Amino acid sequence: MDRAEKREFVTELNETFKGSGAIVVARYAGLTVAQMNDLRSKMRAQGGTVKVAKNRLAQIALQGTDAEKIQGLFQGQTLIAYSTDPIAAPKVANDFAKGNDKLVILGGAMGTTALDAEGVKALAALPSLDELRGKLLGMIQTPATRIAGVVAAPAAQLARVFAAYAKKDEAA
Repeated sequence: MDRAEKREFVTELNETFKGSGAIVVARYAGLTVAQMNDLRSKMRAQGGTVKVAKNRLAQIALQGTDAEKIQGLFQGQTLIAYSTDPIAAPKVANDFAKGNDKLVILGGAMGTTALDAEGVKALAALPSLDELRGKLLGMIQTPATRIAGVVAAPAAQLARVFAAYAKKDEAA
């Protein structure tokens, strides 16, 4: 990579960091190419990206972003996982690390908050944005169905009373 390519890569990575909801830094020493491709495809399916970058270039790209505090994590063989959804990248990285002991989560960032490995795991335990939207929608719809049930209940009770009187008259 010549200087111009490095500058372009750092600028692109800087813009990526600025637009990311969450960034995860992990050590990947010992992962095979197939395992790395598997991680990338799982991350892509959730709307995230995995990149391997030179530590020095990643540290330069972090300057001027909210995640500038995590520059110390870039030592050794590290990869960067990021997504616009603050839960997607930590969740996929954590799930992959559970099944593969060669991927070690070092930490990350969410907005201006620097996270250690436990913070990333805690973030991964939260429901995703889509799950939260579904729960919120369910909570909004529940009162409406209860109101409809309460309003319909007296009419249903009246219908049952009339049906009972009709059966009583038929029997007599």
